[in-house]
Formats: sequence, structure tokens, C-alpha cells
Amino acid sequence: MHVAVLGASGKGGSEIVKELVARGHTVLGIARKPEAIPALDGVTAKAGDVHDTDAIAGLIKGVDAVISAVHFDLTCDELLSTVKQAGVERLLVMGGAASLKNADGVKLYDTPGFPEEIKPFVKPAITFLEELRQEKDVDWTFFSPAMVIFVGERLGPDSFRLGGDELVVDAEGNSRISYADYAIAMVDELEQHKHSRSRFTAAY
Repeated sequence: MHVAVLGASGKGGSEIVKELVARGHTVLGIARKPEAIPALDGVTAKAGDVHDTDAIAGLIKGVDAVISAVHFDLTCDELLSTVKQAGVERLLVMGGAASLKNADGVKLYDTPGFPEEIKPFVKPAITFLEELRQEKDVDWTFFSPAMVIFVGERLGPDSFRLGGDELVVDAEGNSRISYADYAIAMVDELEQHKHSRSRFTAAY
């Protein structure tokens, strides 16, 4: 497939680019600093501001899918408008974990122990997902990472487990995944298309 990755220079975006290329896909990487996008065969790096709907739509026209790994100062409406203008039917979004639920069915954001100081930073991702769930035309997937996502080694597809709207934890109650293994699950979803118009998550 020919895939556009928005935010291709970031920690998540760059690992997704690497995983896509390793599987034989071609990548259009878009970032404000294209020189920071992984310089690999099969990758075309372009400068772009994701808030410039017209410009980004022009860049991504003709791709098979868009993967967004940008921060949520980009609104759901902006991203959907860009994708629709470009005529791209498939959208995958690197989401956040705060909207996941604990074992009691309570959204992590609403649990007593959730840090107040980070609420303003994660609330936009929750709003984004709520709005995305109303979308009927674009074939979207929202992929929430584990509670902790970190720069670490690629352990492989057998290292993590998938979930839906509930946080995935290990035997000690921890929820973690590396960006590299997150990228595996993201590209698996691109190829296998198991979570159409839904959210899923992954953790060790």
C-alpha cells in the first residue's frame, strides 16, 4: 500500500514509518521538519502543517490510507475534512489512553487517581474520539496505546495483547508498550482491517 503518515518525525510516527517500510509498503511522510523523518528507501518526506487542510489534502491525494500520529491540537473536524477533500477512505489515528476504561468500566480520565495536572493535555484526545465515533463516511480506526508508551526495543507481535475499550494490563497491573511494538499493531491493523470504525488498544 501507499500510506501517508502525518507526524512522521515523532516518536510514534517514525516507528510506524519504519514498520511500514519493513513490510514493503511505500510511505509519504509529512512533518513540519521533514529532515527528521526516517530516511529509508520507500519513504518520501514532505514538509507540511497539518492545520493547512488544503495543502495536506493536496499532498495525500491518491494514497491508500492515512495514519495520523500528530498531537490533538489537530481537531477531528480538521483531520476528517483533509481526508475527505483528498478522497482517501481509510484513516488510522494514534490515540491516547485516558479514554480507556478500567476493570470497573470507569474511564481512566474520570478515576480518582488520574493526575489533575495532565487532564488539560489529554482531554482533546477524548473529545477527538467522541467526535470520530459520529463519522459515517470515512473508514476510521482509533488506536489507543497502553497507559505508558516509551522508546524501547521491538519485541515483536507475540509480546503484546490487544483489547477494545478497556485498558490492557499485565499480572502486576501495569500497562506498557514500546513505540516500536505499538507500530507493529498499527500496521497489523492497516493490513488486517479488524477494527473498522472502532477503537482498540494494545499492551504487554
